[in-house]
Amino acid sequence: MRKSRFSEAQIVSILREFDAGAPADELARRHGIHANTIRLWRSKYAGMSASDLARLKQLEAENAQMQRIIARQTVKIDAMEELMRKNSWSLPGEPKP
Repeated sequence: MRKSRFSEAQIVSILREFDAGAPADELARRHGIHANTIRLWRSKYAGMSASDLARLKQLEAENAQMQRIIARQTVKIDAMEELMRKNSWSLPGEPKP
């Protein structure tokens, strides 16, 4: 995915100008973007401040890390279960095949 040339803080400041009443076409021309980009940003970052965006980015990073951990554990569990099936072992409380 392409990295935006604007930081989240810059995007928030552009959206604040838009919310203050500046026309989207004028803002787009001044910042070198398309007017639809402003509308897209507005749908994504509506009502957020720079600190909210920083917290959101931190939470997304934590969530991605947790998902990687869960995926690794799931793979390990599946491998152990497959090994137990191949060797005719069973889990405690399960009948032997």
